[in-house]
Amino acid sequence: MSLSGKVAFVTGASQGIGRACAVKLAKEGAAVAVAARNQEKLNELVSEITAAGGKAAAFALDVADEEQVKTAIKAAITQFGKIDILVNNAGITKDMLVMRMKRADWDSVLQTNLTAAYLCIQQVISSMLKQRWGRIINITSVFGQMGQAGQANYSASKAGLIGLTMAIAREVGSRNITCNAVAPGFIETAMTAVLSDEFKQTAVKQIPLGRVGTSEDVANAVAFLASDDASYITGHVLSVNGGMLMG
Repeated sequence: MSLSGKVAFVTGASQGIGRACAVKLAKEGAAVAVAARNQEKLNELVSEITAAGGKAAAFALDVADEEQVKTAIKAAITQFGKIDILVNNAGITKDMLVMRMKRADWDSVLQTNLTAAYLCIQQVISSMLKQRWGRIINITSVFGQMGQAGQANYSASKAGLIGLTMAIAREVGSRNITCNAVAPGFIETAMTAVLSDEFKQTAVKQIPLGRVGTSEDVANAVAFLASDDASYITGHVLSVNGGMLMG
């Protein structure tokens, strides 16, 4: 499953799933452009990857800002010569029951989780079209498939990513570019760490495998979809949820 010679751009790479994806892709041989708002954490990640013999560079980026997206991706292409793999992972939550949800919280979640993915795809696509090879992987969520009370904005953004994935897959498939989504279930990250133990215990009861997932579980799926082993898979949503949602 070697990714030697490939260049990956990973958003939301400073922690959690994004960080694990960057580490895994580097381990498989890809040079990795890691992007997020926290420059300090990105620098630590780059040091970790390079210490292990990999290649990486950090790009400070708020994906909600279109100009920053353009600048960061242009800088990554200038540094590495191309982008073969895009992992749209950056995401936020601003949970609230819909009757009390502020319009600003709806807009910011849609902007970061969905619009930013479109902006990143738009910026990398010419590089992929030119070389007639590309992998676009969008990190959606089980709640984009089944919904979640108090997360109308988050669920809508993640469901939107699934539609975006399928549309892009149809647009660029003839150029040997695949576009897939990975839908994590309950994963132990900084985002889920704030949840109560009671909530976590209830969640685990709904998971046939009987455990919470890890960031590495998701990263393994991303690395597979980025590889030539997955060259005949596109427009697909790969569930990494321990059986929490089937069908």
